[in-house]
Amino acid sequence: MQNPRFIDEISARVSEALANSPAKDLEKNLRANLSGFFSKLDLVTREEFDIQAKVLERTREKLAHIEAQLAELEKTLKP
Repeated sequence: MQNPRFIDEISARVSEALANSPAKDLEKNLRANLSGFFSKLDLVTREEFDIQAKVLERTREKLAHIEAQLAELEKTLKP
């Protein structure tokens, strides 16, 4: 069976090597560029989308109710 301490040591060494390598700088730069790119796209969060979907659903329900009321009024007004 493998020694867990050995695995932890290897993991620590790999993490240290990556932290001191150009890969870390590349990752930071890539994240900054992607963040800037996405901010220009004027995207909404999932939470904002879900809220607006609920508002739209309530609006549709109210519209259907008002349309039904209007249809009833039209029936009563026709000779």
